[in-house]
Amino acid sequence: MPLPKQNMTAQDYWSLPDGVRAELIDGELWDLASPSRVHQLICAQLTAAFIGHIAAHGGDCQVYAAPFAVNLFDDETTFVEPDVSVICDRVKLSGRGCEGAPDLVVEVVSPSSRGMDYRTKHVLYSDAGVREYWIVDPSTSRTTVYRFEADPAPVQYPFEEPVPCGVLTGLTVDVAGIVARM
Repeated sequence: MPLPKQNMTAQDYWSLPDGVRAELIDGELWDLASPSRVHQLICAQLTAAFIGHIAAHGGDCQVYAAPFAVNLFDDETTFVEPDVSVICDRVKLSGRGCEGAPDLVVEVVSPSSRGMDYRTKHVLYSDAGVREYWIVDPSTSRTTVYRFEADPAPVQYPFEEPVPCGVLTGLTVDVAGIVARM
């Protein structure tokens, strides 16, 4: 949900009090609710799967879990905090976070983030040049994957089906195994 102030700037975003999490989208600050235990477990397991695959296959990509600031268009107008970000171009990494579009972004849907994840962020990530966007939705038990470079149409995977990763070649993620740990 949006915070009361609009027409905010990057300076306002970076001046938020410690412990206050928000995203800046087109001059509006959007409050981020505290994630649930299920949300955090899924994020942690996906982060571990990505890191493990990169370590085993000698990749240059870096994996970051939220909170991690992404200056999505590298122009100080839009700062988001994806649940998991994979950045393969290390030039984009700065002391603040990521300056530009990550290669892979994962959002785990919470009741309060459904519209933002499926509509607003889908458009933002596509427009910014994110190569692959996963929406992991515990309430529907499916993962929706957009591979923007290959096809604008999403592919939906029930949790029981492994999800192949386009950015990290050779990786498939067993989402059912992740949620079974809950």
